[in-house]
Amino acid sequence: MSYALLILEERARRGRRSRQDAMTEYDAMQGFGAGLAARGILKSGEALKPDAEGVRVSARGGRALVLDGPFAESKEMIGGFFLLDVTSRAEAIAIAAECPATAWATVEVREIGTCHDQ
Repeated sequence: MSYALLILEERARRGRRSRQDAMTEYDAMQGFGAGLAARGILKSGEALKPDAEGVRVSARGGRALVLDGPFAESKEMIGGFFLLDVTSRAEAIAIAAECPATAWATVEVREIGTCHDQ
């Protein structure tokens, strides 16, 4: 079963931490990812740039609408993700609890699946 761990962090937090704190957290997350890879359950994982550098694209009336970030309606942003191949939801949740980001962010666990109700 595939699960995504989404790292939801406060948007302004990255700008408040020191370079040393940022590197310590980054190293912890890299180590976490390496551990998942060593266990054979990591499909992918990446950090994401702040949403201020992102855009949202939608289409209305045949026209693409592009909204530059940051997105005022959200207080958090997705700061990164891990895509796992595990045996159960319980295992994905247990792995999320091991994630260093739980000390400064929320780790949302989502099963990969269809985008419609069966």
